[in-house]
Amino acid sequence: MVLLSGGLDSTTALAIARSHGYELHAMSFRYGQRHSVEIECASKVAKAADVRRHLIVDLDLRAVGGSALTDQIEVPKERSVEEIGSGIPTTYVPARNTIFLSFALAWAEVLGAEDIFIGVNALDYSGYPDCRPEYIEAFEKLAGLATKAGVEGTLRLRIHTPLIAMTKAEIIRTGLALGVDYSLTHSCYDPDAQGLACGRCDSCLLRLKGFAEAGATDPLSYARP
Repeated sequence: MVLLSGGLDSTTALAIARSHGYELHAMSFRYGQRHSVEIECASKVAKAADVRRHLIVDLDLRAVGGSALTDQIEVPKERSVEEIGSGIPTTYVPARNTIFLSFALAWAEVLGAEDIFIGVNALDYSGYPDCRPEYIEAFEKLAGLATKAGVEGTLRLRIHTPLIAMTKAEIIRTGLALGVDYSLTHSCYDPDAQGLACGRCDSCLLRLKGFAEAGATDPLSYARP
């Protein structure tokens, strides 16, 4: 069971799971984010990876708001690496990974799947509290307490975070070695009307920095070169 956003990190996590011989199921979310291009990318990635089933869940986090991705809040642009790494930015969606992992946990229990992969990263990331190792460890413990399968001991649910200690460059090199086609992915928080990445938000800047440090070329087109 892989949480698949259509972004660089989750696509690499999917490729890693595939390389380990797992039968793949993927879950994506249409949660009221600014754009639908990442869902389109997730579908392309899932098809390219021969995912057995790709489930797209609809939920509306705009009702909660509180984030530049789900509310009328400006997306930060052109910040330095130091600024990106300090504090929790306005693009943080309240409790998003907890919500997503809860859905993944439910589907994993139904499928009889013991392994959930999520592409969180604690190095080249934007300060999100739900990307830290201690958070993942706590959720895995919760999985054993909050499910019928966990209580009865029929499944030992594990949360896999293969990217958590990698730099963005290391993630990209890993994906390229596994044959990931990053032209299918999307990372931008605020693409234009044609779906082109802005090249200026935190996510675009971290992606571009990662490709540069990996000595590779980002195959995406950007609204701003």
